[in-house]
Order: sequence, then structure tokens, then C-alpha cells
Amino acid sequence: MFIFEDILPLLRLDRLGSKSRLFPESFLQTITDAMSNTSCQSSELEICRDESAALKLKLIAIASILLAGVAGVAIPLIGKHRKFLRTDGSLFVAAKAFAAGVILATGFVHMLAGGTDALTNPCLPEYPWSKFPFPGFFAMVASLVTLLVDFVGTQYYERKQGLAKASTEEQGRVDSLDPDSDSGIVLVVETKDGNGKILELGIVSHSVIIGLSLGVSLSPCTIRPLIAALSFHQFFEGFALGGCISQAQFKTLSATIMACFFAITTPAGIGIGIAIASFYNHYSPAALVIEGVLDSLSAGILVYMALVDLIAADFLSKRMSCNFRLQVVSYFMLFLGAGLMASLAIWA
Repeated sequence: MFIFEDILPLLRLDRLGSKSRLFPESFLQTITDAMSNTSCQSSELEICRDESAALKLKLIAIASILLAGVAGVAIPLIGKHRKFLRTDGSLFVAAKAFAAGVILATGFVHMLAGGTDALTNPCLPEYPWSKFPFPGFFAMVASLVTLLVDFVGTQYYERKQGLAKASTEEQGRVDSLDPDSDSGIVLVVETKDGNGKILELGIVSHSVIIGLSLGVSLSPCTIRPLIAALSFHQFFEGFALGGCISQAQFKTLSATIMACFFAITTPAGIGIGIAIASFYNHYSPAALVIEGVLDSLSAGILVYMALVDLIAADFLSKRMSCNFRLQVVSYFMLFLGAGLMASLAIWA
């Protein structure tokens, strides 16, 4: 019995409360403080934060990105009948190189820097935000997740196309056997189930996140370069989707629906971001956390798209390696785009 009498005092709530005070702050409490909706009185938070100017820029971004997406999808569909609008010409390769430089600089210089400023702001608790490089971590996670989405989509499409091709070849062998002929001719018919919908799934997954990042931001310094980067991105992603739609020979209605859905994805993300931003105090620690995380995620996505979808796809191609003049022009345009967009940080 004396054992329970010795243990009982250790279980008293007042003792437990006093023991818990040995810890200065619990992790849950720091997260609660970080996401609180109280206003943050920090001079650093006031720098380049203008609600009215940011809203005007967001409306401009919606119009610019929407037009860029529509033009990007439409050009391959129209250009297949007009030589000067063909997307496989050297002019468009050079333009893609310039766009890749713009997008790359936006991710590294503008978005990642903006995310770092937000997540290291003095308004946020020192723990955990100053104890771990969250901006780089979130950017890395976004890049890896984007890679995973592309990989899964590609695997699914290739597997589906492989099965469809095998079925088509078998049907071709059966239908092409001529009883009056000594040998059968295999007729291989390409399927019309193109890769537009996989490609579109990958585009939508990251376009929404980037649109959200722009929509919740109240910093014109962040929004201005993002407008240019997203317009270029939407334009050349539209090229890819439009080319797939053209090659797959979708029906007019299906092609129109896919093109419209792609064009409105990022503007819709911006609109959702504007709506989300209206529910919390724009000058609170919660706003800093939301903007910082989304900016960091957008940085990772933009860097991945620039390096993998644009630069690697063209600069490591056989066409580029066999054309020295195209190499020189493309590298010049790549560095020019990156340099010009990076230099905007001086004024932003």
C-alpha cells in the first residue's frame, strides 16, 4: 500500500503542470502563435505591400495569362497549315529559350527570395521558423512532387498507349491478310487517344498552386515578375498541349473543351487565391506563413519547369547538338531572359 502512497503525489495535476513549465514553449503553441490572426507591427512587413496596387496587378495577371494560354494553344492548331506559324521552327526554339531564362530567374531570384523573406520575418516565432530552412525545403518538395506527377502520368500514358498499339497491330494483322497474296501486310493505325489529357493533368496540378501564390500575395514586387513568368509559361505550355491536340486529331468539341480548360486553370487559381486572402488579416503572421509557403512551392515548380520541360527538352535534343548556330542563339536567348528577369530584382 505504501507504494501507491508514494506514486500518487507524482500523478497530481499541479505537479504535472509545474513540470510542463520546464519547457519554454510547446511546438503546438508556436504553430498557433505563428498562425494567429493578430496584426503584425513590423516595418519590414510594410515594405512593398499595397493591397490596391496588388489587386490591380492580379486583374492584369488574369487577363494576360488567359490571353497567353489561348494564344499558346491556338497557334499549333492553326500553324499546322501555315509555315510561318509552325512551332518546330528555329524562331520558336529561341523564343522558348528566352522564356526558360525568364521562368528560371523568376523561381530563383523572385519567388524563392520572397518566400524566404516571409518565413524569416521577425513577426514569426523564432521556433520553428528560424531553426530550419523552410523555403528551400518547400521548394525542393514542390520540385520532387512535380517530378512524381510527370513520371506517373508518363508511365500511365505509355502503358495505355502500349496496350492500345498492341491491340491495333493485332487487328491490323487480321484485317490485312489477303487470301490472294502470298504474304500479309501489317497495317498499323495510330490511335487517336492522344496524350493531351495526361499532359493537361500535369499542367493543371502546378498551375493551380502558382495561381494561388499570385492570388494571395499582397506584394507588387512579387506579382510583377510573376505576371511575365506565368504568361511565358502559359504560352509555351499551351504550345505543348496544342501540339498534342493537333497530333491526336481530337474532335473539334473535345479540342475546344481541353483548350478552354487549360486556359482558365491559372486564372482560376488566382481567383481562388484572392478569395482565400479575403478571409484573414493581411498583416498577420498567418498571412506571412501562407504567402511564404506558396511562394516557396511556386519557386520549386518554376525551377523544375524551366530546367526539365524547357531547357533539357530542347538543349539536350539531337536537333540542338547538330546545329551550332541554333546553339549560339538559344544560349544567348537563355542567358538574356534570365539576366533581364533577374535584374528586375534591383528595382523590385
